[in-house]
Amino acid sequence: MPELPEVETVKRGLQKRLVGHCVLSYEILRDKSFPNSPESAKQFMVGAKITSVKRRAKLLFINLNSDYSLVIHLKMTGQLVYRSSKGQRFGAGHPSDSLVGSLPDRSTRVIIHLDGADIFFNDQRVFGWIKLIPTDEISNMEFVKKLGPEPLEKEFTEEIFNKQIKRRKRSRVKAVLLDQSVLAGMGNIYTDEALWSAQIHPERRIEDLNIDEVGRLHKAIIAVLNIGIDKGGSTDRNYVDAEGRKGNYLDFANVFRQEGQQCHRCGGEIIKIRVAGRGTHLCPQCQSNKAQAISFDNHS
Repeated sequence: MPELPEVETVKRGLQKRLVGHCVLSYEILRDKSFPNSPESAKQFMVGAKITSVKRRAKLLFINLNSDYSLVIHLKMTGQLVYRSSKGQRFGAGHPSDSLVGSLPDRSTRVIIHLDGADIFFNDQRVFGWIKLIPTDEISNMEFVKKLGPEPLEKEFTEEIFNKQIKRRKRSRVKAVLLDQSVLAGMGNIYTDEALWSAQIHPERRIEDLNIDEVGRLHKAIIAVLNIGIDKGGSTDRNYVDAEGRKGNYLDFANVFRQEGQQCHRCGGEIIKIRVAGRGTHLCPQCQSNKAQAISFDNHS
């Protein structure tokens, strides 16, 4: 499943290309991928104009001027491909041949026809979906209601972060960061990178972190997510940006998938263990199991 930087990369690319288009019609090639009534789609989607493309955690929202939105979860193999009548083509999602091949193809589940363009929702494994929902009801979706704060919003202060993680004070820090109800959008890659940057062992308990460590981790989360977005996400993920280019964050990763390599900071050997059921990468030499008072500026 994509992490925040991958979905944000998709959102930014599609925002540039979809806004202003009007929905003319649609085709459903797999009912599971578009679980909406034909009556609602005809009344609130067909004829509506796209006003914006947004993201919340790992969800995408295509907002319409009918006060409805298309809520999209790409899951593992979902794609959104934009193809204009002038031959322009942009893809986002799982980097299969469907991004560049003739469409529709065997993986195409939904086609949305716009004025002068089409959107193809492709999904090989059929785990993803598009749901048409009143925009003002999105916040009442069970999944959305449980989401924690967005780590790249200005409201995500150190105080808010500290309050959120203390809800699970006896849990290991990596498990807490992966909990979407604590913090929205974090996944395995960027959690490992943030913990390395903050010099915190992933098995530390939240209740054992001192205020200095909480502050370092807060800054590290924001920093690694911004780097991930700048680099277009990670080559390891099944996601590419709106031009079909793979992200390259892993080319710059300090610890994720670097087991056996030398730590860039201290020279120790990076290892891989399992924490919270996930493969976890760390440097045991500089990510101590004990509290440390270290200046964040000295370990980026």
